Amino acid sequence: MSAPHSPAGPEACDVREALDLVTDKWSLYIVSNLSAGPRRFNELRRAVNGITQRMLTLSLRNLERDGIVARTVHEVMPPRVSYRLTPLGAGLLEAAAPLIAWSAGHVSDITAARARYDVG
Repeated sequence: MSAPHSPAGPEACDVREALDLVTDKWSLYIVSNLSAGPRRFNELRRAVNGITQRMLTLSLRNLERDGIVARTVHEVMPPRVSYRLTPLGAGLLEAAAPLIAWSAGHVSDITAARARYDVG
């Protein structure tokens, strides 16, 4: 398997920024939790184990800014806000699905390796 092409010059910075989105601690976790459809903020907060309200807010704003997530304000009382994947976000999820599946399938292997290492 050959390595993917790594751009040089100004393109390298743009690619690095796109990769930062994928390697962010929470982004893929949030994106994968939106795969089943729109969710309200508190639904996401409960689903994304370990994330603080502030970090979820910041992450959703960044994902919205990057075109991965769309925010919809529902004009009801009290106002409701929901988040859903955009077509770009669905494409990201499709591209990341093998990585997410690998991670889910190897959690116990990683936990065991860490335990062996820590015993040292």
